[in-house]
Amino acid sequence: MKPIIKVIIPAYNEQDSIENVIKDIPEIVDEIIVISNNSTDATEINAKNAGATVLSENKKGYGYACLKGMDYISKQKTKPSIIVFLDGDYSDYPEQLTEIIAPILQDNINFVVGARVKELRENGSMTPQQVFGNWLATKLMKLFFNAKFSDLGPFRAIKYNELLALKMQDKTYGWTVEMQLKVLKQKMSYVEIPVKYRNRIGVSKVSGTVKGSIFAGIKILGWIFKYSFK
Repeated sequence: MKPIIKVIIPAYNEQDSIENVIKDIPEIVDEIIVISNNSTDATEINAKNAGATVLSENKKGYGYACLKGMDYISKQKTKPSIIVFLDGDYSDYPEQLTEIIAPILQDNINFVVGARVKELRENGSMTPQQVFGNWLATKLMKLFFNAKFSDLGPFRAIKYNELLALKMQDKTYGWTVEMQLKVLKQKMSYVEIPVKYRNRIGVSKVSGTVKGSIFAGIKILGWIFKYSFK
């Protein structure tokens, strides 16, 4: 039986990149869902023209956008087998989606993270604060949970039923780490797949600002310590 695969793409002012992202997603995907997170540019028009389903979420926050996409899927009659999360800035290589979902399809793994390994990253594609934040977060997860994660990469895939079981809550910067921590706590199977990573189109809304970096760091550490002492 052919798996039903849906892609959720949170997007805030990604008019220059969103068409490229959608165009490079493999045809095995059944539906591409772009959630415009209070965009003020042509993100929505460009995404629609490229063939995506477009939703609007006016509450700003990465988690808000992802939850909007999940709510939309929950109301569909036919539920997907796999959900893939992907950013709208074209820093990831959407064509690697087939590699991301392969462990789920072939080995019945529950959750897969695309790990932005150094040797596959374009120079400057991750800021020093991103590199340090990923290192610290994954070291703490190893310390507290014996986790084998090396990255909090946004390009990821998860079985739909397992995603629902996580009962995701975070509305902003902590979405990715919350997912990984809950996977660990619920003892779901997981693997990382090395992925390529390039300089994004446009300016990052999180790591591109001092405020964004600080708040993201606080949120990530907050989730880790919350789960470590539960």
